[in-house]
Amino acid sequence: MKTTLKKPVAIIGYSGHAYVIIDIFLNAGRLVTAYCDSEEKKLNPYHLTYLGKESEVIGKLKRFDYFACVGHNGIREKIHTQLSQFLGNPINAIHPSAVISASVKMGDGVMIAANATLNPLVEIGKGVICNTSSTIDHECIIGDFSFIAPGAVLCGNVNVGRSSFIGANAVIRQGITIGNNVIIGAGTVVVKDIPDNTTVIGNPARKLVKKPARSLKAA
Repeated sequence: MKTTLKKPVAIIGYSGHAYVIIDIFLNAGRLVTAYCDSEEKKLNPYHLTYLGKESEVIGKLKRFDYFACVGHNGIREKIHTQLSQFLGNPINAIHPSAVISASVKMGDGVMIAANATLNPLVEIGKGVICNTSSTIDHECIIGDFSFIAPGAVLCGNVNVGRSSFIGANAVIRQGITIGNNVIIGAGTVVVKDIPDNTTVIGNPARKLVKKPARSLKAA
């Protein structure tokens, strides 16, 4: 029986968020050897080879499995979309300590960090981040390119839209629907549905309204 050797991994973006993802790959037995970024990094704690800007080194990247190590939802989606046209789908980064039900469905380019829990019948879209010790309970649906921060708790049947951010230690009550491009502040407790393009904070969650800038009057 032949054993198929896995390609080494190249990461796209190399900073603090990438360090966590590299550690996930290493714990999962994957070899990370190279990175792409807009410029070569002075700080290179994992001693990776710099390939160049990802859009300019597609040929080199064909030798690797790849993963977009960018926390910003919009930028991560752009990298994911552009590279998948030439290289196929990115791999997933799943820490061995994560608890994932066999019935979970997930897309490509997903990060599941250490001690995260994904319970039965959860659906995770492509490019989603489920960060350290996050809990996603039964039948939750997480839209493409959303970010679930460390310690966040989503109770059962929560539906999170596309490109939304659930802050650290936020708690979302069961059955809640959160729209697209929503920001839930750290520690926020959500007990009502949140519409698209809304930022909420507090316990219970309240909409964050930006105050108009004060005009400067001549002395």
